[in-house]
Amino acid sequence: MKDNAITACPLCWPLGWERTKNRRSSAYKISTDKAVEELLGSIRNMGGRDIILSSNVPVRRDGTMYRGDHSDQRIPDPGVAVYWSQPHPKTRALEPKVIPCDHWYTVRENVRALGMAVDCMRGLARCGAGQIQDRAFSGFSALPERAGEDCWTILGVRRGASRDQCTERLRELTRTSHPDRGGDRQAFSRITEAYHQCLAEAAA
Repeated sequence: MKDNAITACPLCWPLGWERTKNRRSSAYKISTDKAVEELLGSIRNMGGRDIILSSNVPVRRDGTMYRGDHSDQRIPDPGVAVYWSQPHPKTRALEPKVIPCDHWYTVRENVRALGMAVDCMRGLARCGAGQIQDRAFSGFSALPERAGEDCWTILGVRRGASRDQCTERLRELTRTSHPDRGGDRQAFSRITEAYHQCLAEAAA
């Protein structure tokens, strides 16, 4: 997906998901590199695409998470959210999904927890419980709708706009609404969720 760096940092926490108040340490013995690769690999193996791993860890030149010491330090907000587009099991239309985690002290641990959660979902299909998997994933749909408001309205583009038009609009909003430029973090999180859903619908 183009322009991942726009939404990979800072963290875009999905609306409707509560934040953890009292975090803990885990027993996960895995490097950040491996945790990230296993998470992304599991999503791709389910047919997921347009993956965005969002956190407060700085991004590299290619727009992906920097996987050095930052990801294993106790930063003020170690939350992680992974966004992707998932084909519907029947229609094959792409649907936006998101799973967040901030239960643990470090980004590395939270990435690992997300990877294990996705693997559990994949396991449901492997053991013949595909309908349970479908129902479980329906709970991870991104961007809860508000009355009279949809992703196209939030992003400020016409319904059915192309992926390039959606990306250009996000660039414009980023210049004025990004938290680093004085914008509201929650409002910008909603904009990026709308962008991701518009991309999924434009590709369907």
